[in-house]
Formats: sequence, C-alpha cells, structure tokens
Amino acid sequence: MSAGDDHAGMQEELAAAAAEHNGSGPTVTPASSVSLRNATEQRALSQAAALYSETIALIDERTLEILERRRKTATIRRRGWLIRRMLLLADMVGLVLAFFVAELLFGLDHSGARGFGLGIESAAFLATLPAWILIARLYGLYSRDEERTDHSTVDEFVAVFHLATVVCWLFFVLAWVTALVDPSIPKLLAFWAGSIFFVSMGRAAARSLSRKRITYLQNAVIVGAGEVGQLVAHKLLQHPEYGINLVRFVDAEPKERRDDLAHLTLLGPQERLPAIVRMFDVERVIVAFSKDSYDVTLDLIRSMKDLDVQVDIVPRLFDIVGPSVSIHTVEGVPLLGLPPTHLLRTSRLIKRTTDLALAIVSLVLLAPAFAAIAVLIKVGSPGPVFFRQVRRGTDEATFEIYKFRTMVADADARKSEYTHLNKHATNGGDPRMFKIPDDPRTTRIGRFLRTHSLDELPQLINVVKGEMSLVGPRPLILEEDQHIHEWARRRLNLKPGITGPWQVLGRSEIPFEEMVKLDYLYVTSWSVFNDFKLMLQTLPALARSRGAY
Repeated sequence: MSAGDDHAGMQEELAAAAAEHNGSGPTVTPASSVSLRNATEQRALSQAAALYSETIALIDERTLEILERRRKTATIRRRGWLIRRMLLLADMVGLVLAFFVAELLFGLDHSGARGFGLGIESAAFLATLPAWILIARLYGLYSRDEERTDHSTVDEFVAVFHLATVVCWLFFVLAWVTALVDPSIPKLLAFWAGSIFFVSMGRAAARSLSRKRITYLQNAVIVGAGEVGQLVAHKLLQHPEYGINLVRFVDAEPKERRDDLAHLTLLGPQERLPAIVRMFDVERVIVAFSKDSYDVTLDLIRSMKDLDVQVDIVPRLFDIVGPSVSIHTVEGVPLLGLPPTHLLRTSRLIKRTTDLALAIVSLVLLAPAFAAIAVLIKVGSPGPVFFRQVRRGTDEATFEIYKFRTMVADADARKSEYTHLNKHATNGGDPRMFKIPDDPRTTRIGRFLRTHSLDELPQLINVVKGEMSLVGPRPLILEEDQHIHEWARRRLNLKPGITGPWQVLGRSEIPFEEMVKLDYLYVTSWSVFNDFKLMLQTLPALARSRGAY
C-alpha cells in the first residue's frame, strides 16, 4: 500500500470516527426512513470530512506517525498497555533475583552446604508470585504511569517498601502457622531487602525502556490557550520524559502565542473537543483556564467521561498548591488543605542530622575525586582551584559558597562584556537571572564539570559548616536576591541547597520568576520524603544534563 493510500485510509477512518461521535453511527430504523437516514449520514460525513480537512493541516508529523501506527494494528496499544506489562515483567524478574540472592547467601543445597538449592521453599515462593502481583495491583503500582505525567519509580518507593514488608511478614506468619516451610530470619531479611532493591531498579529500567517507544507517547490537547494553558504547554515540552505528545490547543478566545509555542496552533473552539478526541485518538485532555463559563466547562469535562480519556484540571491558585496538599470534604464539597508553613524544631533537627551525616560520608568517599579535579583545574588554566562567591543564606544571613572553578580567573570582571548573550534577557525574557549557554569564559575542564554538575561538589563543605543543606532553595547571589520581595522571601526560611526543585526540573531552562515560585512551594510544603525524592531525582537530572551551563 502506498503512502497516499495510507493517508486516504486514515482520512476515511478519522472522518468516520468524527461522524460517529456527532451522532451518525449505525442505528436500526424503519424501512421508510432509510433515505432520510442516508441523507443525514451523508451530511454528517461531509461535516466530518470538512472538519478533518481543516484540522489535519495543523497536525505535526509526530502525531500523524502515532495515528498511522495505531491505525495499522487490530488492537490499539497505548501507554497503559505497554507500561503495565513492562512493570509486571520487572516485578517478576526483581522478585526472582531477590529470592535467588537470598537462597545463594543463606540457603542450603541437597548436601547441606550453603548455596542455592531447589526445594519446597522454592516451590512455595513460585506459588506466591501471583499473590505478590495481585497485592501490587491493589497498591496501584500498575496504573499510576497512565494517569500521571511525571510519575517515577521514586514516587512509588514507599509503596514498594511497604508492600515488601507486609508480604514478607505475612509469608513468615503463614510459614510458622502451617509449618510447611521454615525460612531462616537472615534469609527472609535478605529476600526482603533484595526485593525492595531489585524491584525498584527493575521498575526504573522498565520505565526507561518504555519511554523510548512510540507506544508510550500520549496524544494530548490543552483546553485554554491563555497564559496558564501556554505555561503548561511550555513545561510539558521541557520534559520529553513525560511522554506527552501535544497535539494542539482547543480554545475559542486564545491569547497571542508565546514565541516558543508558535508551532502549537489551534484546532478550534471547545465544542469541537469530543470530535477532536475521537479524530486524533487523544488520550489526555488538560483543562487550563479557558474563558468559558463554569457551567460550560463543567459540561465539557463531563462529556469526556464517555470517552476513554484522562482529564487533568489545572486548579485555581495552582501557584500555592504543592505536593503536601490534602483533600477533604464538607458535605461533598472538596476542599484543598494546605499544611502549616512553619517547621517544627524536630523537623529542622532531622534535616540537619541527615545533612551532616551524608555530607561527611560523601566528603570522605569523594576525596580522591576532589584531588583529581583539582589537578585538572590547575593544569587547564591559571588560577585557584576553588571559586568563592557571597550568597544569600537562611534568615537573611550571607555566606561564601564553595565551587570548583570552571571559568577563567577574571570571569567576574568580564561579565559586562557578555550581558547580551544572557539566555534570560533575549526574546522579551527575564534578565534577573544571568545564564549563558556555551559561555566563552568557561574553561575546557570547566565545561565538563558544569555539564555533570561536578563543580557543585565543594558545597558539601558549606553543608558541614551549617551554611547550606543537601536539598533546599537555590542559593542566590546578592544581585539576584534583591529582586525577591514580600511572600517570596519565605524561601529563606530554609537553608539553600546543593540540589532542589530548580536543579531537578530544568536548571537554567527555568526563568527567575518560576524558580522563585518553585522554591516557595518547596519551603512551605517541606517534608522528609520530599527531600529524599529530590535527592533521588537529582541523579537522572544530572544524566540528562539539560540546562547545565
């Protein structure tokens, strides 16, 4: 079949899908009404064909590729189909590896020597695998990736930990009650630790592999092309790992498009949305503050329930809704509960203890790396090994930050020569943050250190001294800090961090105003788990090296 035949076939199928949604699907009617029905169907098909012709020219090649791939398969396979099977395989492999390691370390073979032996315990383990998968399903460990754009293995670590703990203790109790098997405590502990590790690593690998396949991509449209809708589109485009293919906007009264979103045109007004969902096999609809009335928007969202589509709604006052928000109800009316913004003394003690312990251990382990980097800096260009700069710390205090020098020795003196290259000062941007891609002042070894954020390692010294934290708001230079006012100064309630929301979500790609809001949300919704999550998310962020300059 030629490419032209493929395109024509897709046109017929998409037009038929739009016509079916518009109410012209097959129905059983009296014989006397056949001609009237045929005329109605013809008009609907003509309208659908016209809608197709009008909108297909606005669609990019990636969307057409996704649609063509799905059209050629008997069963449409979307992200949920792919990721559930990959995660299931990862869980099976992880559990088997955990059992193998536990058996190898603490098991006994047929001769009574330590090693791997096949016996009733192995059979009992294999028999319980379906129960593991069923309980994991009850924990929601196979459905989150399809529902949430930014779901990761870090988000479900607590659930995996809890699942492994509960199931291992249940197995121990059943073994003791039935006396069918008698696993030793060391073997059970080894399996417990191994299952958490191998299942988590397997799930991370499964997601990494899935994201490389076109099946993982979700077609999405944004309802509302105003400031909020365009902000959401910008953030989604900044994170291809979310697997969201933005088809286009749907809005009757759009605002002028941002320069970086000029390619995302309009598919039409909101009343076309159901037909567009069917026509382009849209899987996710993001409602982002259109100018429609409350009732119209509500009816639009309700109409999506009849279609197989995930609906995401940007909440009002989204700038202050963080990960620690809770939902409760008053006679059926949902309320968003924001946690208290003050930190208890015990919370600060936990954070400081964790910082101190991890920083000291890291400094000891990284001592050889520090020495090697110091030698490379000295050989690469004249000047000191460390770069020191005054930054704003917690409670309005100032401190000197330590970094490996990545630029020529007189870089600060030459800053005014390169202000025209500031990424955030071009195209009507925000010049309060000074970041230059491929900065001419950067040395050869400095470029490598910045790409992998190795220049930040000496900040561990600041952590030990109590001036910084491992996780926290971005440490601002005084020139940047003078632009922080009123509510935004709450970001100084916690010590600046080596890593944090800004570093994880895009670093230099994130403009000043958004950085301030991210820091404010981090401080006002701080939790131990959120710090742990950000530390783990830092590793893949370093691998991506996006915005590292």
